[in-house]
Amino acid sequence: MDEIRGGNTGDGTDGDGIRGTATGTAPVPLSVLDLVTVGQGRTATQALRTGVEIAKLAESRGFHRYWVAEHHSMPGVASSSPAVILAHIAAHTDRIRLGSGGVMLPNHAPLVIAEQFGTLEAMAPGRVDLGLGRAPGTDGATAAALRRSDRLNEGADDFPQQLSELIRFLDDDFPDGHPYARIHAVPGPVQATAPGGVQSAHRPPVWLLGSSGFSARLAGTLGLPFAFAHHFSAQNTIPALDLYRESFRPSAVLDAPYALIGVSALAADEEREARRQVLTGALSMVRLRTGRPGLIPSPEEAAAYDFSPMEREFVDGWLSNVIHGTPDEVRTGLDDLAKRTGADELMVTANAHGGDARLRSYELIADAYGLPNA
Repeated sequence: MDEIRGGNTGDGTDGDGIRGTATGTAPVPLSVLDLVTVGQGRTATQALRTGVEIAKLAESRGFHRYWVAEHHSMPGVASSSPAVILAHIAAHTDRIRLGSGGVMLPNHAPLVIAEQFGTLEAMAPGRVDLGLGRAPGTDGATAAALRRSDRLNEGADDFPQQLSELIRFLDDDFPDGHPYARIHAVPGPVQATAPGGVQSAHRPPVWLLGSSGFSARLAGTLGLPFAFAHHFSAQNTIPALDLYRESFRPSAVLDAPYALIGVSALAADEEREARRQVLTGALSMVRLRTGRPGLIPSPEEAAAYDFSPMEREFVDGWLSNVIHGTPDEVRTGLDDLAKRTGADELMVTANAHGGDARLRSYELIADAYGLPNA
């Protein structure tokens, strides 16, 4: 694959907003991953309004970035269109970085993603991230409908080529003679070459996302920032981060590795309430893993659910990777995870039935670390 070109700061030191700054007593920068979850008895409209409130809270309390993730055919997750959601969030925030964690690149034509995120960059200059994954973000049948092809492995195998193509569209630098040399992603750098044209010095930095070693190695080889899905692949976290760091080669984007990890964490005023809330997400995962995806169940339904022995084993394993409890307990868990993994940034996702519990969790975590309150 081609060497990654500048496209950002050009000095290779801070990656144009990639590197965050820890605030308060947090060991590393803290960020938010919002799955825009929809609980039973609630609507997608309410979930999206909660997303705005979470982004505004995150901005006011000094979280570094707010990301949403592409999912499909899941009634309890309303984030099928990250670019649309991010445009809405951009209209309600001023400073916080906004991005995708991630866009599943094999589901889309690279030119379309370059256009969408070029548009977002024009809306919110200097604060847009483009995180990319190679999984479909859904089941095989839905992925086939998205891609209009049943050759799903082909999309994953072609990921490095798709990534190279996307970056060339973002930088508008296909070589002469290339079939796409006369095609331009707009908004984008081509506007600066038109008579009287002026173009932003920024373009969205590209991140690679992963839950195994493939994207870790690719991100390291290309000198890109890396985000690992610890929240659902904890057993692979340290091996993937080690592989990323071992593979890393300095680039025009970064001069040293930068890795964040997604962390499932929920704080409540009392430990019992935190357990009550996270059980809703665990039951939702049981249903998803057994082919019964639905809305996020209420705490009452989750508490009353009669888990089979196999389901109980799954839930216990799932919850062992969810940091939950009082604010002090969550802070200790996040501190320990940062130390154990050496992650450069923690991206917290709070999965619960209602928006109030999720908002309260982020507020309590911010208070536990003494984050600013602008």
